[in-house]
Amino acid sequence: MLAQRSQVLEESITFAIASLADELKAKGEDVISFSTGEPDFDTPKIIKDAAIAAIEKGCGKYTAVAGIKQTLKAIQTKLKKDNGLDYEINEIITNVGAKHSLFQCIECLVEKDDEVIIPAPYWVSYPEMVKFAEGKPIFIEGLEQNGFKITAEQFQKAITPKTKVLMLNSPSNPIGSIYSKEELLAIAEVLKNTNIMVLSDEMYEKLRYDDTKFTAFASLNEDTLKRTVTINGLSKCGAMPGWRFGYMASKNKALVSAVKRLQGQSTSNICSITQYAAIPALNGECDQDIETMRQAFEKRRNVALDILEKIPNISFYKPEGAFYFFINIQKIEKDSMKFCKKLLEQEKVAVVPGIGFGMDGYFRISYATSEDLIKKGLERIAKFIKNYN
Repeated sequence: MLAQRSQVLEESITFAIASLADELKAKGEDVISFSTGEPDFDTPKIIKDAAIAAIEKGCGKYTAVAGIKQTLKAIQTKLKKDNGLDYEINEIITNVGAKHSLFQCIECLVEKDDEVIIPAPYWVSYPEMVKFAEGKPIFIEGLEQNGFKITAEQFQKAITPKTKVLMLNSPSNPIGSIYSKEELLAIAEVLKNTNIMVLSDEMYEKLRYDDTKFTAFASLNEDTLKRTVTINGLSKCGAMPGWRFGYMASKNKALVSAVKRLQGQSTSNICSITQYAAIPALNGECDQDIETMRQAFEKRRNVALDILEKIPNISFYKPEGAFYFFINIQKIEKDSMKFCKKLLEQEKVAVVPGIGFGMDGYFRISYATSEDLIKKGLERIAKFIKNYN
C-alpha cells in the first residue's frame, strides 16, 4: 500500500499537456505547443564553456550540501548587485531548481493544518507542495484587470491564527503581472507584528517589459528581510531549465539549517558541474544574452497581443513580465479542460487549462516560441473560438 501523503499529489498539468503534445508530434501531427514554460533559446555559450571547463578539470565530485564557495559567493554578489540584498554565505543554499527550494522550505515550515496563503491563479505546484506537507492552501483571488494581484486588504482578511506562510510570485506564472513597490509595501505593513514567513518566488525577475520595475520583497525593509525567503534560479532568466539550478537565501538561520539537513538526507549537493556553469551567469557575464532574449520575448508578446486583441469574447491582462498570457474564455466555455482538449484534437494546438492554476474558464499560453508559430497557433485558436460549439 502507498503512503497516504503520496495520494494527495496531482500530476503537473503543464507536463501532462506537453507530453500529450509530444506524443501527437511523434505520430506526425502538426502540433503547435504553447504549453511548456521554458525559454526556447539555447543556454549562453559562456555557461556551456564553464561547464566543459569544470568537466575537464575533474570537478565532478561531491560538494558541500549548500554548494561550492565560488557559486555561493556569486549568488551573494548577484543578490547585492541586482536586488540590494545583503546575505552571508551561510544564509544561501543551492537547490535542484527553484521548485526544490520551494518544496524544501514548505516541508521545513509547514505542519499539519497550518495555513499557507496563495494568490490565485497560482503556479500549479504551490498547493500540491502545501498539501504534501499536510498544510492547508488558502486561496485569494484578485481582480483580472489588475493581473490578479492581491491587495493588502484581502491579505489582512485572510490571515488567521493558523497562517504560517504567504506565497508571492512576481513576475507571476501564469499571469505575467508584477507587483509594484507600493503594492508590496502595503502587504509588508500587514505582515508587521505577525510570525508569517514569506516565500518570494522571483524566477522571472529579468523578463520584464515596457520598462516595468521589479522589487525584491526582502529588499523593502528590515522586517521583510528577516521574514522572507528569496527564491530564484537560472531556468528562465539564464535559459538553463534542464540544468536544474535554483537557490534560496534567508536570514532565518533555523530554517536554513533545517533545509540543509533535509537536502543532506535527500539529494545532497546539486550537480557539481551545474554549480560551476552557473557562476558566469550569476556574475553577469551573459547579461547581454539575457537582454537579447528579453527583447525577443517582448517582441513576441506584442505580436501575440495584436492577434489576441482581435479575437472576440475573450479577455486577458497584458503581461508585464514572464512569457505567458492567461486568457479568460468564460463567455465561450467555463470548462477549461474540455476547451483545451477540443482545441488540441481539432486544431492541434496545445495550451494549459486554467483549472490547473486554480481558475477554470481560462487557459494559459506560453509565447516562448518563434513568432511564426505564435502567429500560426493563435490563428488556429481564433478559428477554433469563432466556430466553438
